[in-house]
Amino acid sequence: MNLLSWILLGLVAGGLAKLIFPGKDPGGCLVTIGIGVLGALLGGLLGTTLFDWGTVTGFDLKSVGIAVVGSLVLLGIFRLLTRNVRRGGPETGPH
Repeated sequence: MNLLSWILLGLVAGGLAKLIFPGKDPGGCLVTIGIGVLGALLGGLLGTTLFDWGTVTGFDLKSVGIAVVGSLVLLGIFRLLTRNVRRGGPETGPH
């Protein structure tokens, strides 16, 4: 896939992931595209190594599904990381 296809797949996958997992997130369209593109890579990696789903090879339903699964994983991690930053870091109590 060329760069424009990856960006378009990232936008679709990131947008679908945010629809499935709604909430307030820092960043905007660029963060959504980034999460989607990285999610496509992660989904393709996990899909081929763990589940034998195949790779993200084009803009088809299987590739979008794999990219959305990877994007959901990354979106969850992103929210955990940014939640700690917004709250001032990990909670520390008396020792």
